[in-house]
Amino acid sequence: MWRALNQTRGTTLCELLELAETRAAQNKGLLGRGGLERGCGMLFDNRSFLPVMWMHMFFMRFAIDIVFVDQSDRVIRINHSLKPWRLSSMVFGARRALELEAGAAARASTAPGDVLRFEVAE
Repeated sequence: MWRALNQTRGTTLCELLELAETRAAQNKGLLGRGGLERGCGMLFDNRSFLPVMWMHMFFMRFAIDIVFVDQSDRVIRINHSLKPWRLSSMVFGARRALELEAGAAARASTAPGDVLRFEVAE
């Protein structure tokens, strides 16, 4: 497990961050779960040849925050409390997306332009 820290603001964005490392894990994502516990989330890497990233909420049962970061781990877009059956923004230049429980980005005072740091959770 990993964690995501907001280096710019000195806050913790996510305490327990699962990595969606395989194509199967990325396809499944958070599907089938009833919700996310506070401080938990999932990290997706853009493995596409396209310079754009977006996420979908089809078949999801709960709202989430999605934080998109570029190759320097700088936040470039946040979709707050994205509800089930919706599409996220299409984010050009996104290298990673963090799916977090709704409200997590605001609690950590995370905003576009902030730099995140990823480290192994103890």
